[in-house]
Amino acid sequence: MLARSDEERSDGRGRLRIYLGMAPGVGKTYRMLEEAHRRLERGTDIVVGFVECHGRPRTLALLEGLEILPRLRIEYRGVVVEEMDTDAVIARRPLVAIVDELAHTNVAGSARPKRWEDVELIRDAGIDVVSTCNVQHIESIADAVETIIGAPVNERLPDAILESADEVELVDMSPHALRQRIRHGNVYPPDRSRLALDRFFTEPNLTSLRELSLRFVTRRVDEQLEEIVSDRGLSRLRPVTERVLVAVDDRPSSRRAVRRAAMIASALDAGLLAVAVVTPELARLPFDRERDLRENLDYADDLGAEVVRVEAADLVSGIEGVARDRRVTHVVMSPTASRGFAGRLSRPSADLLLERLPSIEVHLVGPGPADLGPRPQ
Repeated sequence: MLARSDEERSDGRGRLRIYLGMAPGVGKTYRMLEEAHRRLERGTDIVVGFVECHGRPRTLALLEGLEILPRLRIEYRGVVVEEMDTDAVIARRPLVAIVDELAHTNVAGSARPKRWEDVELIRDAGIDVVSTCNVQHIESIADAVETIIGAPVNERLPDAILESADEVELVDMSPHALRQRIRHGNVYPPDRSRLALDRFFTEPNLTSLRELSLRFVTRRVDEQLEEIVSDRGLSRLRPVTERVLVAVDDRPSSRRAVRRAAMIASALDAGLLAVAVVTPELARLPFDRERDLRENLDYADDLGAEVVRVEAADLVSGIEGVARDRRVTHVVMSPTASRGFAGRLSRPSADLLLERLPSIEVHLVGPGPADLGPRPQ
Protein backbone atom coordinates (compact mmCIF):
# COMPACT_ATOMS: atom_id res chain seq x y z
CA MET A 1 0.00 0.00 0.00
CA LEU A 2 1.19 3.50 -0.86
CA ALA A 3 0.39 5.95 1.94
CA ARG A 4 1.21 9.41 3.16
CA SER A 5 1.11 10.53 6.79
CA ASP A 6 -2.00 9.64 8.80
CA GLU A 7 -2.15 13.12 10.26
CA GLU A 8 -4.86 15.54 9.15
CA ARG A 9 -4.03 17.48 6.03
CA SER A 10 -2.61 20.92 6.75
CA ASP A 11 -4.53 22.42 3.83
CA GLY A 12 -7.92 21.49 5.30
CA ARG A 13 -8.92 19.36 2.29
CA GLY A 14 -10.42 15.92 2.63
CA ARG A 15 -8.09 12.95 2.32
CA LEU A 16 -8.26 10.69 -0.75
CA ARG A 17 -7.84 6.92 -0.62
CA ILE A 18 -7.87 4.94 -3.89
CA TYR A 19 -8.20 1.22 -4.50
CA LEU A 20 -6.26 0.59 -7.72
CA GLY A 21 -6.65 -2.55 -9.85
CA MET A 22 -5.27 -3.96 -13.08
CA ALA A 23 -8.76 -4.51 -14.56
CA PRO A 24 -12.47 -4.67 -13.74
CA GLY A 25 -13.43 -7.60 -11.54
CA VAL A 26 -10.39 -7.81 -9.24
CA GLY A 27 -12.46 -6.69 -6.24
CA LYS A 28 -11.81 -2.94 -5.84
CA THR A 29 -15.41 -1.98 -5.09
CA TYR A 30 -15.83 -4.98 -2.78
CA ARG A 31 -12.73 -3.97 -0.79
CA MET A 32 -13.90 -0.36 -0.68
CA LEU A 33 -17.29 -1.36 0.76
CA GLU A 34 -15.64 -3.67 3.29
CA GLU A 35 -13.66 -0.64 4.46
CA ALA A 36 -16.89 1.37 4.66
CA HIS A 37 -18.38 -1.20 7.05
CA ARG A 38 -15.22 -1.25 9.19
CA ARG A 39 -15.35 2.52 9.51
CA LEU A 40 -19.08 2.46 10.24
CA GLU A 41 -18.49 -0.05 13.05
CA ARG A 42 -15.93 2.33 14.54
CA GLY A 43 -18.56 5.08 14.58
CA THR A 44 -17.36 7.02 11.53
CA ASP A 45 -20.00 9.20 9.82
CA ILE A 46 -19.83 7.69 6.32
CA VAL A 47 -22.14 7.81 3.30
CA VAL A 48 -22.25 6.24 -0.16
CA GLY A 49 -22.14 8.96 -2.79
CA PHE A 50 -22.06 6.55 -5.72
CA VAL A 51 -21.33 2.84 -6.09
CA GLU A 52 -21.74 0.78 -9.27
CA CYS A 53 -22.34 -2.89 -8.45
CA HIS A 54 -22.67 -4.11 -12.07
CA GLY A 55 -25.22 -6.65 -10.91
CA ARG A 56 -22.73 -8.55 -8.72
CA PRO A 57 -24.73 -10.04 -5.81
CA ARG A 58 -21.90 -10.11 -3.25
CA THR A 59 -21.03 -6.47 -3.93
CA LEU A 60 -24.69 -5.48 -3.80
CA ALA A 61 -25.05 -7.22 -0.42
CA LEU A 62 -22.31 -5.03 1.05
CA LEU A 63 -24.45 -1.93 0.48
CA GLU A 64 -26.85 -3.18 3.14
CA GLY A 65 -26.56 -1.11 6.30
CA LEU A 66 -24.79 1.83 4.63
CA GLU A 67 -26.39 5.24 4.16
CA ILE A 68 -26.86 5.72 0.41
CA LEU A 69 -27.50 9.24 -0.85
CA PRO A 70 -30.06 9.66 -3.68
CA ARG A 71 -28.61 10.04 -7.16
CA LEU A 72 -29.19 12.72 -9.75
CA ARG A 73 -31.36 11.63 -12.66
CA ILE A 74 -30.38 13.30 -15.93
CA GLU A 75 -32.18 12.72 -19.22
CA TYR A 76 -29.89 12.32 -22.22
CA ARG A 77 -31.21 11.46 -25.68
CA GLY A 78 -34.41 10.07 -24.28
CA VAL A 79 -32.68 7.91 -21.64
CA VAL A 80 -32.52 8.71 -17.92
CA VAL A 81 -28.98 8.32 -16.56
CA GLU A 82 -28.09 8.33 -12.88
CA GLU A 83 -25.05 10.24 -11.64
CA MET A 84 -23.70 11.19 -8.22
CA ASP A 85 -25.38 14.20 -6.57
CA THR A 86 -22.24 16.05 -5.54
CA ASP A 87 -24.15 18.94 -3.97
CA ALA A 88 -26.10 16.46 -1.83
CA VAL A 89 -22.86 14.87 -0.59
CA ILE A 90 -21.44 18.27 0.38
CA ALA A 91 -24.73 19.37 2.00
CA ARG A 92 -24.84 16.16 4.07
CA ARG A 93 -21.25 16.86 5.28
CA PRO A 94 -20.20 13.34 6.32
CA LEU A 95 -16.71 12.62 7.52
CA VAL A 96 -16.18 10.15 4.65
CA ALA A 97 -17.85 9.67 1.26
CA ILE A 98 -17.66 6.47 -0.81
CA VAL A 99 -17.35 7.31 -4.52
CA ASP A 100 -16.78 4.50 -7.03
CA GLU A 101 -15.04 4.71 -10.45
CA LEU A 102 -12.95 7.87 -10.15
CA ALA A 103 -12.21 8.06 -13.91
CA HIS A 104 -15.91 7.92 -14.88
CA THR A 105 -17.20 10.42 -17.48
CA ASN A 106 -20.43 12.11 -16.38
CA VAL A 107 -23.34 12.23 -18.78
CA ALA A 108 -23.75 15.38 -20.89
CA GLY A 109 -25.70 17.97 -18.91
CA SER A 110 -23.89 17.27 -15.64
CA ALA A 111 -22.33 20.16 -13.73
CA ARG A 112 -18.84 18.76 -14.35
CA PRO A 113 -17.63 16.44 -17.12
CA LYS A 114 -15.60 14.05 -14.93
CA ARG A 115 -16.28 12.32 -11.62
CA TRP A 116 -12.78 13.11 -10.36
CA GLU A 117 -13.77 16.79 -10.62
CA ASP A 118 -16.78 16.05 -8.39
CA VAL A 119 -14.44 14.33 -5.94
CA GLU A 120 -12.10 17.32 -5.90
CA LEU A 121 -15.07 19.55 -4.99
CA ILE A 122 -16.04 17.17 -2.18
CA ARG A 123 -12.48 17.19 -0.86
CA ASP A 124 -12.43 20.98 -1.02
CA ALA A 125 -15.34 20.85 1.45
CA GLY A 126 -13.12 18.94 3.89
CA ILE A 127 -14.76 15.54 3.30
CA ASP A 128 -12.57 12.43 2.99
CA VAL A 129 -13.20 10.27 -0.10
CA VAL A 130 -12.58 6.57 -0.72
CA SER A 131 -12.66 5.67 -4.41
CA THR A 132 -11.56 3.13 -7.06
CA CYS A 133 -9.68 3.20 -10.36
CA ASN A 134 -8.32 0.78 -12.98
CA VAL A 135 -4.71 1.22 -14.08
CA GLN A 136 -5.64 1.63 -17.76
CA HIS A 137 -7.39 4.92 -16.98
CA ILE A 138 -4.26 6.65 -15.62
CA GLU A 139 -3.25 9.27 -18.18
CA SER A 140 0.47 8.37 -18.32
CA ILE A 141 -0.35 4.67 -18.78
CA ALA A 142 -3.39 4.84 -21.08
CA ASP A 143 -1.39 5.03 -24.34
CA ALA A 144 0.64 1.95 -23.38
CA VAL A 145 -2.61 0.13 -22.58
CA GLU A 146 -4.03 1.08 -25.99
CA THR A 147 -0.97 -0.53 -27.58
CA ILE A 148 -1.38 -3.68 -25.47
CA ILE A 149 -5.10 -4.25 -25.92
CA GLY A 150 -5.48 -2.69 -29.38
CA ALA A 151 -8.44 -0.54 -28.34
CA PRO A 152 -8.78 3.13 -27.32
CA VAL A 153 -8.93 4.14 -23.65
CA ASN A 154 -11.46 6.95 -23.59
CA GLU A 155 -11.82 7.59 -19.86
CA ARG A 156 -8.61 9.00 -18.42
CA LEU A 157 -7.57 10.19 -14.99
CA PRO A 158 -4.83 12.84 -14.68
CA ASP A 159 -1.72 11.58 -12.90
CA ALA A 160 -1.93 14.64 -10.65
CA ILE A 161 -5.05 13.22 -9.00
CA LEU A 162 -3.22 9.98 -8.15
CA GLU A 163 -0.26 12.00 -6.90
CA SER A 164 -2.55 14.03 -4.63
CA ALA A 165 -4.00 10.87 -3.07
CA ASP A 166 -3.06 10.22 0.55
CA GLU A 167 -3.27 6.45 0.07
CA VAL A 168 -3.25 4.18 -2.98
CA GLU A 169 -3.82 0.48 -2.30
CA LEU A 170 -3.28 -2.08 -5.05
CA VAL A 171 -5.96 -4.75 -5.28
CA ASP A 172 -3.97 -7.53 -6.90
CA MET A 173 -5.09 -10.79 -8.48
CA SER A 174 -3.39 -13.23 -10.83
CA PRO A 175 -4.61 -13.24 -14.44
CA HIS A 176 -5.64 -16.89 -14.09
CA ALA A 177 -7.71 -16.18 -10.96
CA LEU A 178 -9.50 -13.26 -12.61
CA ARG A 179 -10.31 -15.32 -15.70
CA GLN A 180 -11.71 -18.02 -13.41
CA ARG A 181 -13.91 -15.44 -11.70
CA ILE A 182 -15.23 -14.37 -15.09
CA ARG A 183 -15.86 -17.99 -16.17
CA HIS A 184 -17.87 -18.58 -12.99
CA GLY A 185 -20.09 -15.57 -13.72
CA ASN A 186 -18.80 -13.49 -10.79
CA VAL A 187 -17.88 -10.48 -12.94
CA TYR A 188 -20.24 -10.47 -15.95
CA PRO A 189 -23.43 -12.34 -16.85
CA PRO A 190 -22.74 -15.68 -18.64
CA ASP A 191 -23.68 -14.28 -22.06
CA ARG A 192 -20.99 -11.57 -21.73
CA SER A 193 -18.32 -13.67 -20.03
CA ARG A 194 -17.14 -15.58 -23.11
CA LEU A 195 -16.84 -12.39 -25.17
CA ALA A 196 -14.92 -10.67 -22.34
CA LEU A 197 -12.49 -13.60 -22.02
CA ASP A 198 -11.83 -13.66 -25.77
CA ARG A 199 -11.28 -9.91 -26.11
CA PHE A 200 -10.11 -7.73 -23.22
CA PHE A 201 -9.49 -10.36 -20.52
CA THR A 202 -6.97 -12.52 -22.38
CA GLU A 203 -4.04 -13.94 -20.41
CA PRO A 204 -1.42 -11.76 -22.22
CA ASN A 205 -3.51 -8.60 -21.77
CA LEU A 206 -4.05 -9.21 -18.07
CA THR A 207 -0.40 -10.11 -17.50
CA SER A 208 0.68 -6.82 -19.11
CA LEU A 209 -1.91 -4.80 -17.19
CA ARG A 210 -0.84 -6.42 -13.94
CA GLU A 211 2.79 -5.56 -14.61
CA LEU A 212 1.82 -1.94 -15.38
CA SER A 213 -0.15 -1.65 -12.14
CA LEU A 214 2.64 -3.20 -10.06
CA ARG A 215 5.22 -0.96 -11.71
CA PHE A 216 3.06 2.14 -11.16
CA VAL A 217 2.67 1.49 -7.45
CA THR A 218 6.34 0.53 -7.12
CA ARG A 219 7.37 3.80 -8.74
CA ARG A 220 5.18 5.79 -6.34
CA VAL A 221 6.61 3.94 -3.34
CA ASP A 222 10.12 4.62 -4.65
CA GLU A 223 9.35 8.33 -4.90
CA GLN A 224 8.05 8.45 -1.34
CA LEU A 225 11.07 6.56 -0.03
CA GLU A 226 13.36 8.98 -1.83
CA GLU A 227 11.44 11.93 -0.32
CA ILE A 228 11.97 10.46 3.14
CA VAL A 229 15.68 9.93 2.45
CA SER A 230 16.02 13.51 1.19
CA ASP A 231 14.00 15.06 4.05
CA ARG A 232 16.14 13.27 6.64
CA GLY A 233 19.42 14.30 5.04
CA LEU A 234 20.33 10.75 4.02
CA SER A 235 20.92 11.48 0.33
CA ARG A 236 24.55 10.36 0.49
CA LEU A 237 23.58 6.87 1.55
CA ARG A 238 23.22 4.16 -1.08
CA PRO A 239 19.85 4.21 -2.89
CA VAL A 240 17.03 2.47 -1.04
CA THR A 241 15.56 1.06 -4.25
CA GLU A 242 16.82 0.05 -7.70
CA ARG A 243 16.34 2.48 -10.58
CA VAL A 244 17.30 2.00 -14.21
CA LEU A 245 18.22 4.81 -16.63
CA VAL A 246 18.48 4.27 -20.37
CA ALA A 247 20.14 6.84 -22.60
CA VAL A 248 18.04 7.48 -25.72
CA ASP A 249 19.08 9.20 -28.93
CA ASP A 250 17.95 9.07 -32.56
CA ARG A 251 19.83 5.89 -33.55
CA PRO A 252 18.06 2.55 -34.21
CA SER A 253 20.31 0.94 -31.58
CA SER A 254 18.56 3.05 -28.94
CA ARG A 255 15.51 0.80 -29.22
CA ARG A 256 17.62 -2.23 -28.35
CA ALA A 257 18.96 -0.33 -25.34
CA VAL A 258 15.40 0.60 -24.31
CA ARG A 259 14.23 -3.01 -24.60
CA ARG A 260 17.18 -4.22 -22.55
CA ALA A 261 16.62 -1.54 -19.91
CA ALA A 262 12.93 -2.48 -19.66
CA MET A 263 13.92 -6.13 -19.14
CA ILE A 264 16.37 -5.17 -16.39
CA ALA A 265 13.81 -2.91 -14.72
CA SER A 266 11.19 -5.66 -14.84
CA ALA A 267 13.57 -8.25 -13.38
CA LEU A 268 14.59 -5.89 -10.56
CA ASP A 269 11.10 -4.48 -9.98
CA ALA A 270 12.74 -1.12 -10.57
CA GLY A 271 11.67 2.24 -11.92
CA LEU A 272 12.69 3.02 -15.50
CA LEU A 273 13.87 6.42 -16.79
CA ALA A 274 14.40 7.12 -20.50
CA VAL A 275 16.73 10.12 -20.79
CA ALA A 276 17.45 12.16 -23.92
CA VAL A 277 20.45 14.41 -23.28
CA VAL A 278 20.04 17.51 -25.44
CA THR A 279 23.63 18.45 -26.25
CA PRO A 280 24.46 21.31 -28.63
CA GLU A 281 24.84 18.69 -31.39
CA LEU A 282 21.49 17.05 -30.61
CA ALA A 283 19.75 20.44 -30.51
CA ARG A 284 20.67 20.92 -34.21
CA LEU A 285 19.38 17.59 -35.48
CA PRO A 286 17.79 17.64 -38.93
CA PHE A 287 14.06 16.95 -39.08
CA ASP A 288 14.32 13.24 -39.86
CA ARG A 289 16.70 12.54 -36.98
CA GLU A 290 14.60 14.57 -34.53
CA ARG A 291 11.62 12.50 -35.67
CA ASP A 292 13.60 9.31 -34.98
CA LEU A 293 14.45 10.59 -31.50
CA ARG A 294 10.78 11.32 -30.74
CA GLU A 295 9.79 7.85 -31.97
CA ASN A 296 12.44 6.22 -29.76
CA LEU A 297 11.20 8.18 -26.74
CA ASP A 298 7.60 7.23 -27.55
CA TYR A 299 8.73 3.60 -27.72
CA ALA A 300 10.27 3.94 -24.26
CA ASP A 301 7.06 5.49 -22.98
CA ASP A 302 5.06 2.55 -24.35
CA LEU A 303 7.32 0.20 -22.36
CA GLY A 304 6.50 2.04 -19.15
CA ALA A 305 9.47 4.41 -18.87
CA GLU A 306 9.32 7.91 -17.47
CA VAL A 307 10.67 10.11 -20.29
CA VAL A 308 13.08 12.91 -19.36
CA ARG A 309 14.78 15.48 -21.59
CA VAL A 310 17.75 17.32 -20.09
CA GLU A 311 20.09 19.94 -21.56
CA ALA A 312 23.82 19.44 -20.99
CA ALA A 313 27.16 20.20 -22.58
CA ASP A 314 27.78 16.53 -23.30
CA LEU A 315 26.17 13.11 -22.95
CA VAL A 316 28.09 12.02 -19.85
CA SER A 317 27.37 15.22 -17.92
CA GLY A 318 23.67 14.95 -18.74
CA ILE A 319 23.40 11.34 -17.63
CA GLU A 320 25.47 12.04 -14.52
CA GLY A 321 23.17 14.87 -13.46
CA VAL A 322 19.99 12.83 -13.81
CA ALA A 323 21.60 9.75 -12.24
CA ARG A 324 22.65 11.70 -9.16
CA ASP A 325 19.35 13.55 -8.83
CA ARG A 326 17.20 10.43 -9.26
CA ARG A 327 19.55 8.06 -7.41
CA VAL A 328 19.94 5.72 -10.37
CA THR A 329 21.58 2.34 -9.83
CA HIS A 330 21.85 1.05 -13.42
CA VAL A 331 22.62 2.91 -16.68
CA VAL A 332 21.92 1.24 -20.02
CA MET A 333 23.33 2.78 -23.17
CA SER A 334 24.40 2.04 -26.71
CA PRO A 335 28.02 3.15 -27.28
CA THR A 336 28.39 6.18 -29.53
CA ALA A 337 30.58 5.81 -32.61
CA SER A 338 33.87 7.69 -32.53
CA ARG A 339 34.13 10.29 -35.29
CA GLY A 340 37.44 11.56 -36.62
CA PHE A 341 40.88 11.56 -35.00
CA ALA A 342 39.74 13.46 -31.87
CA GLY A 343 36.87 11.04 -31.40
CA ARG A 344 39.21 8.05 -31.52
CA LEU A 345 41.37 9.62 -28.79
CA SER A 346 38.45 10.45 -26.45
CA ARG A 347 37.59 8.14 -23.57
CA PRO A 348 34.43 6.03 -23.89
CA SER A 349 31.34 7.44 -22.18
CA ALA A 350 30.94 4.32 -20.03
CA ASP A 351 34.44 4.76 -18.55
CA LEU A 352 33.77 8.40 -17.72
CA LEU A 353 30.45 7.52 -16.10
CA LEU A 354 31.99 4.83 -13.94
CA GLU A 355 34.75 7.22 -12.90
CA ARG A 356 32.24 9.90 -11.86
CA LEU A 357 29.64 7.48 -10.45
CA PRO A 358 31.57 4.46 -9.16
CA SER A 359 28.52 3.00 -7.33
CA ILE A 360 26.39 2.46 -10.46
CA GLU A 361 26.38 -0.38 -12.97
CA VAL A 362 26.74 0.50 -16.66
CA HIS A 363 25.29 -1.88 -19.26
CA LEU A 364 26.48 -1.46 -22.85
CA VAL A 365 24.13 -2.73 -25.56
CA GLY A 366 25.73 -3.36 -28.94
CA PRO A 367 24.04 -2.65 -32.26
CA GLY A 368 21.93 -5.40 -33.76
CA PRO A 369 22.68 -6.81 -37.21
CA ALA A 370 20.33 -4.34 -38.85
CA ASP A 371 22.00 -1.39 -37.11
CA LEU A 372 25.60 -1.95 -38.25
CA GLY A 373 25.43 -0.08 -41.52
CA PRO A 374 26.24 3.64 -41.83
CA ARG A 375 23.39 6.10 -41.24
CA PRO A 376 22.09 7.60 -44.50
CA GLN A 377 22.97 11.28 -44.75
